[in-house]
Amino acid sequence: MTDTKKNNYSVPFLDHLEDLRWRLLKAVISLIVAAGGCFYFADYIVAFIIKPLGDTKLYVTEVTGSFYAYLKISLIAGVMAALPVIFYQLWSFVSPGLYRSEKILVLPLVAVSTLLFLSGAAFCYYLVLPIALSFLIGFSGDLLSPIITVGSYISFIGMLLLAFGFGFEIPVVAYFLGKIGIISTKTLKKGRRYAIVLILVFAAFLTPTPDVATQLMLAVPLYILYEISIVIVHFTGYKPQKE
Repeated sequence: MTDTKKNNYSVPFLDHLEDLRWRLLKAVISLIVAAGGCFYFADYIVAFIIKPLGDTKLYVTEVTGSFYAYLKISLIAGVMAALPVIFYQLWSFVSPGLYRSEKILVLPLVAVSTLLFLSGAAFCYYLVLPIALSFLIGFSGDLLSPIITVGSYISFIGMLLLAFGFGFEIPVVAYFLGKIGIISTKTLKKGRRYAIVLILVFAAFLTPTPDVATQLMLAVPLYILYEISIVIVHFTGYKPQKE
């Protein structure tokens, strides 16, 4: 007899909720611990993220401005530091949808998910962010003098880094959905035109600059990842197992 799915769906629904609650709790605890550690090194983290600004200065307009800014950047950095634990809890929770022999892929999926997220964040930091900041700050010209608060800048860069990171998760999401039979290669191929439109809309909504070049810097990688997802689903997608 070939491999069969573990009958986890016979488990009462409340047990699934209990499992979800504990996994969420573990993920939140890991995030809090990681954010606490990042807060200790907040000076170095802030120094790193303001490099793309060049000579542009950041300002604090409130008494608690610096503290909340450091707290916010520590939380964002904490999310990235806790990614392995967060992804492990996620993939462990959804793994009942896989065959027994495929459950060994949980740790590789955690590694790949973390790598893709960090790749997306790095792509944003090193390529997209300098162009976006140059356009936005330079747009004021000689008539206006921008006064950028540290809080607004951290919110801005944090949103971009997290969005790019999660956007780069397309292949692993496609892999899992293909494994459990929700999507197929045929579905993804037929959906190309819709995917292109959605990616362009997503890029236009997410990128802070209205220029097409910056939007394409996000849209093109996402579409490439979509095409990679088609190949992944083709080779790893759901195939009915014989008894």
